[in-house]
Amino acid sequence: MIAVIDYGAGNLRSVANAIARLGYQPRITSAARDLLKAQAIILPGVGAAGNTMENLRNLGLVDLLKKLIADNRPFFGVCIGLQVLFTGTEEGGWHNCLGIIPGRVKKLPDGLKVPHMGWNQVRQRVSHPLFEGIPDGADFYFVHSYYGEPEDNSLVVGETDYGITMGSVIARDNLVATQFHPEKSGEHGLKMYDNFIRRALATRTP
Repeated sequence: MIAVIDYGAGNLRSVANAIARLGYQPRITSAARDLLKAQAIILPGVGAAGNTMENLRNLGLVDLLKKLIADNRPFFGVCIGLQVLFTGTEEGGWHNCLGIIPGRVKKLPDGLKVPHMGWNQVRQRVSHPLFEGIPDGADFYFVHSYYGEPEDNSLVVGETDYGITMGSVIARDNLVATQFHPEKSGEHGLKMYDNFIRRALATRTP
């Protein structure tokens, strides 16, 4: 099962549709029993990380997500799904997040048009299975005003320039996350989801 976590985000259906176009059968769910059985988990998102954390807490999913990631379950965080992996976010005052990736979510520098919206390049800092078949410097679609800054820069496998150089793809073991939206990024975005799911299914039994 490919689980897409339902915590009230507005773009769940577009993520599920992208996965379905690849020939898989995603399940949009907030049920712990589904997540425990899932071969791969996707946490998409729009909005604010603080609100997302509140919704995850209300659903009783915070400790479960920490456990699943600690157990090396294949996990893909998208946009806000990346940001909530960090220690905390500065958006709307300080809010604690999942604390899986030490670091903080910071506002894009003053003087830039925010949100950062539209197509931008992702440079591949290292070779990673998520990038298989995707050219270095490929464009992906961004919509965000904040970005994650990990304490350990080696976790950044892809980076993007927008006034600053920010980590737009992070990876550790079976955890990957993107600041951009693969489901809005055409063929390269679909290829990225496919790379993630193929690797997840190859490493886990149903």
